[in-house]
Amino acid sequence: MAQAASSSPALLDRLEAAIAEGRIKPDAGQRRVAEKLADLSRRLAHYDPRQGRGGLFSRLFAPRTRTTEAPRGLYIWGEPGRGKTMLMDLFFETVPVPPDDRRRVHFHAFMQDVHRRIHDIRAKQAAGIIWEDADPVAEVARILFEDAWLLCFDEFQVTDITDAMILARLFDHLFSLGTVMVATSNVPPDALYADGLNRGLFEPFILSLCARCEVVALTGETDYRLCGPSGDEVWVAPLGPDADAAMDRMWLSAIGALKAQPLPIDLGGRVLMVPRAAGSAARFSFADLCERPLGAADYLAIAERFHVLFIDHIPILAPEQRNETMRFITLVDALYDKRVRLVASAAGQPGELYPEGPLKGMFGRTVSRLEEMRRTGWPPLRDAAET
Repeated sequence: MAQAASSSPALLDRLEAAIAEGRIKPDAGQRRVAEKLADLSRRLAHYDPRQGRGGLFSRLFAPRTRTTEAPRGLYIWGEPGRGKTMLMDLFFETVPVPPDDRRRVHFHAFMQDVHRRIHDIRAKQAAGIIWEDADPVAEVARILFEDAWLLCFDEFQVTDITDAMILARLFDHLFSLGTVMVATSNVPPDALYADGLNRGLFEPFILSLCARCEVVALTGETDYRLCGPSGDEVWVAPLGPDADAAMDRMWLSAIGALKAQPLPIDLGGRVLMVPRAAGSAARFSFADLCERPLGAADYLAIAERFHVLFIDHIPILAPEQRNETMRFITLVDALYDKRVRLVASAAGQPGELYPEGPLKGMFGRTVSRLEEMRRTGWPPLRDAAET
């Protein structure tokens, strides 16, 4: 009992419960990473980077059991589908850190936020609102730290030169303030921004990352995104109570120990709301995705954020439903290009969804892609350099 208490039983108990209920399979690699996350969770229970930053009174009466010495975070890497996101989300849900002090975000969205904040600060400098000589990157780091000092990143990747050039400076400031980072990635740190332009300027960030985070490989023979339902089952037709029950059963199998809840995706100036999300899986209805004024940027954001997408109640499309049909075509293209696993319920088979109309020729490609995506072997394994 004492051992469980010292290693964050909330995380490990939830993992064991999911295994006992058959929602996930026992996996030695996942267990090893889960124990490291549980140990970090235990250490974070005694960590407060803001302790002692107040006045004399607050320092004198601060709890003696807490420390300002930051524990090393974790950088978890491995091939897609090994359970990295599931484990990090379990950690985020159970870590004893106040909700206002922790943030879980896709790394691409985080960097978009950083660039937007830097742009805003420079605009204020140009307008004379703030001190012209202030370092925008340092100021953004301070703001981010005040918002949350525990940062959990999914899909840590660096492919853009503008990201690469500011990461070392940004995280030097964040780490010096006391930020703790947990990240998942498909590649080890030394493969980030591989062959990128001016990569030598990026290498100090790799050294800093490895100093501040323990690097852990999550290895295994099984891609769990390809497990579970057979090819025929991931496309459920026709619609009805049996189809709804099958979708619910596969959804619960896909999310395992995680709790599904609405999730906002920041698209820079507007928010796309995901009705149900858990880890790397999301669930929408056809109406959510194709009867609203969404476009390619929205579908790309969904495809980049999630590895498994459930779509309920795809109808037979009539010729006059041009907008809905075009959105569905664009959605399938985004999912196909990003190799997202699709599970869907529909009024018919892919070839029956658009029987006639002016988009018949264009829809033929969509049918072909849907037929490929329903196969058991979809998606093919990505190269290690891909995200």
